[in-house]
Amino acid sequence: MENMMLKSKHTGKSIAALVGLSFVNGIGPKMFEKLVDRFDSPEEIRNASIDELCKIPRLTSKIAEAIRAINLGAVETELMALEEFGITVVTRYDKSYPQNLKTISDAPPVLFQTGDFQDEDNRAVAVVGTRQPGQRGRKIATELAYGLAELGFTIVSGLALGIDTAAHQGALQAGGRTIAVLGSGIKVIHPNQNQGLAEEIRRSGAIFSELHPNTRPATGTLMSRDRIISGLALGTIIVEANENSGSMDTAKRTRIQRRKLFAVANENKGNRKLIAEGAYPIADVTQASLKQIAEILTMTDMKTPDESQISLF
Repeated sequence: MENMMLKSKHTGKSIAALVGLSFVNGIGPKMFEKLVDRFDSPEEIRNASIDELCKIPRLTSKIAEAIRAINLGAVETELMALEEFGITVVTRYDKSYPQNLKTISDAPPVLFQTGDFQDEDNRAVAVVGTRQPGQRGRKIATELAYGLAELGFTIVSGLALGIDTAAHQGALQAGGRTIAVLGSGIKVIHPNQNQGLAEEIRRSGAIFSELHPNTRPATGTLMSRDRIISGLALGTIIVEANENSGSMDTAKRTRIQRRKLFAVANENKGNRKLIAEGAYPIADVTQASLKQIAEILTMTDMKTPDESQISLF
């Protein structure tokens, strides 16, 4: 693994091989990791025989043929073109890869990035919710992001309309840092109305996508990015969520990743369900509640919400 790490950091062809591998349909993070563990270098994966590749569990001959067909020259050319747009690649084997994200079981092996991810951004909290919030929900999202940014937390969200937009804006208004995770390729800012906001985020944080840069958003890609939003953060705050929504999926991922989960106390069915299941409830945004959220986010023990939620907010 150490050899792979060094090569992906310093060799253009190795990075191209890793990126090309990430574009192959049927190769998810876990199969990607099995390939990396089996072979000595990214190029060796690309050059392996179909028989060798098919020794990897669940790797079919169709996937093996797609690996063999990776055009490293074309990928290198594409990566150089992306650099001209300020888009870089960070792999899971690089020191610059977000530390919180690296610890989840299905961390994306390759991320496309614009902006600047800093070490301090590992002190992060995700703030997410519905695209059609009420006035109170939008206000609370902005105030939470603003207050937590003032306390030194980077705000992570998904650049969607509604709560996500309010969260990013709150962090920016506080002069803090914020990260957007796209459910589209990094050259396809979605929704289009947030082009200006995306540019602000580039200047005060970073934008990430695990997808091919030209990928259009779809239900599957939007759901898949939920694990990255929660994975980048120490915990997630659900501001407003319907019972069957993307925000509830983010909450589920947060629990799987053993991160802290909060939900604003309101009449939304999703929020009520989360609190009933043990999420830390947030009744209102005050200096005291913000400090309590910060303390919980940075707790090193795994105290469960049920042990302390009665006296929190």
